Amino acid sequence: MKYEDILENVTVLGAAGKMGSGILLLTAVEMADLSLKPENKGRNFILNAMDVSDSGLAGLMDYLRVQITKIAEKKTVALRSAYADRADLIENGEIIEQYVFDVMSVVRPTTGLDPAYRSNLIFEAVNENPELKVKIFRDIEDNTKLSPWYFTNTSSVPIGSLDSKAELGGRILGFHFYNPPAVQKLVEVIVTDKTLPELKEFAATFASKLRKITVPSNDFAGFIGNGHFMRDALHGIEEAKRISSDLGFTGGVYALNKVSQELLVRPMGIFQLIDYVGIDVCQYIMQVMNPHLENEDLHSDILDMMIDQNVRGGQNSDGSQKDGFLKYEKGRPVAIYDPDNKVYVPVDDLKGKTDEFLGSIPDCVPAWRSIIREKDKDDILKGYFITLKGVTSNGSDLAVRYLKRSKEIGEKLVADNVAANETDVNTVMLTGFFHAYGPINDFLNQG
Repeated sequence: MKYEDILENVTVLGAAGKMGSGILLLTAVEMADLSLKPENKGRNFILNAMDVSDSGLAGLMDYLRVQITKIAEKKTVALRSAYADRADLIENGEIIEQYVFDVMSVVRPTTGLDPAYRSNLIFEAVNENPELKVKIFRDIEDNTKLSPWYFTNTSSVPIGSLDSKAELGGRILGFHFYNPPAVQKLVEVIVTDKTLPELKEFAATFASKLRKITVPSNDFAGFIGNGHFMRDALHGIEEAKRISSDLGFTGGVYALNKVSQELLVRPMGIFQLIDYVGIDVCQYIMQVMNPHLENEDLHSDILDMMIDQNVRGGQNSDGSQKDGFLKYEKGRPVAIYDPDNKVYVPVDDLKGKTDEFLGSIPDCVPAWRSIIREKDKDDILKGYFITLKGVTSNGSDLAVRYLKRSKEIGEKLVADNVAANETDVNTVMLTGFFHAYGPINDFLNQG
């Protein structure tokens, strides 16, 4: 089948979720753009937005309308060319309105699975639950007269396992968007030795059309992104636990969050990132990965404790951050959760003692937001980390230990053949996690 033929009928499963909604938006725009080409006049492109939540689907349609309008406003010149045969569309506002209508017309919201039975391509973005994914795939397989292709957005479940259990015969691959899909440039592509060549070819074309950067990952639980992040998070949690004898739980969390953000020059501290993903989501991903790992146990009793107290993090439906390890006001961390007393302790109450414990930091510590724009970023970072290594303080020690552990994790992903090479590991962390530098570097070997 040709590229356009495959995209004539598509279904996104879990379309109202934070990942599914972004995948749906990107796919709807691509399908609408195809429909506007002269050679595709008369084709009927259908994108089924499937979700079990009626209210979620209603919110999805509002989200799509707003986002499509923004997209249209950025490409009015191209749209004027696409609508050249429409004499009734003169003003930019009229063209934008028509484009929003055309993209929205592609989307068919549904709470039932039946429309998927007629789809050529199915994007799966449901919960990270292997049994649920297999059950849905089998339902579609048992009711379709086609041989659909499946793109799963799983960030941890081995593709070969899904393929085998759902008996898909190589018609599935991992197409892991990063959050939010409409903004993030990275897609991890995971194939098995059974994945159909034509499916891999389509995936490459589709990613190119969406202007995504693709990184291949071999089919190991967690792949590159979560393979690094889960272990990186566990290191941060264990380090916070280790120094809690000096600072208490809240002080330990504050200290490691500060070190991992400021001294490691990252966009978020590790506990803020765990909150962003969701404490329960992190725990569940580790549970999914664990059965596939040898001589390793990805588990944290701290995560268990937080979930037992119903402190889960994650995001609200409007995208705002829910409280987790940290409490947030207007998106900014203002307090740390105290599990003993089940209250949040203001950061201002922790700063004095904790900052004294961390000790001096180099004057040359760069801010993440500014360093990522610097052309000579690597040279600046190299000089900074050389200086940091020479500082005698608890903060410097924690940062250097973290850098070494992060590098070890990255190198092991290559050694275990999860990633093909060091560049792929670094690309995932640079592009998918917005880090200022890749974990596999020689910063600590300098000076």
